[in-house]
This record gives sequence, C-alpha cells and structure tokens, in this order.
Amino acid sequence: MKIARVCGTVTSTQKESTLTGVKFLVVQWMGGEGELLPDYAVAADTVGAGLDEWVLVSRGSAARFIVNGETKPIDAAVVAIIDTVSKDNQLLYSKRTQY
Repeated sequence: MKIARVCGTVTSTQKESTLTGVKFLVVQWMGGEGELLPDYAVAADTVGAGLDEWVLVSRGSAARFIVNGETKPIDAAVVAIIDTVSKDNQLLYSKRTQY
C-alpha cells in the first residue's frame, strides 16, 4: 500500500459495465516525509474519501477484488482514509488539524 492525497475526481459516462457505480479519484503519491511527489494515479474509491484527504491505496491484483468483492478491471483502490501519520515519533499528518 502507498499513501496518497486525494486531489480530484474522474467522471466517465462510458465505461466497462462492471465499473458502473464505482467512483474514481485522482490521487497524488506522498513521499516518506509527507511531501507531495510529482506522480499521480486514478484509484477506485471504496471508502468515500474526499478532496485533500490522505488515503491508503492498494495497488495491483489485490485491488481488483476490493470493490464489492467482485473481480473488476481496477489496478488501484482507496482502501482507508488516514487519521494520523507519524514517523520517528514525529507527527507528519493529522486529519483533525487539517479542518
């Protein structure tokens, strides 16, 4: 899993039929010190994440089974909304202080 920040959404009126009803988010990967990296991905949202929230993203074959327990053509899925992140006893992120 990787940490990312939600920075947008993707809307599609035409898509593979098994993706009907799946919400897609644009996520920006985070580095080890909480910095934003210049890499982005599109991930299926399974937890109702919102703009600017930090999330955990599962990637690869494991992500294909996360949405409703069915196999879907997905290679990244948001599986958790992060409350806090700390490293070496220092708080890098707290959802509580963001709002």
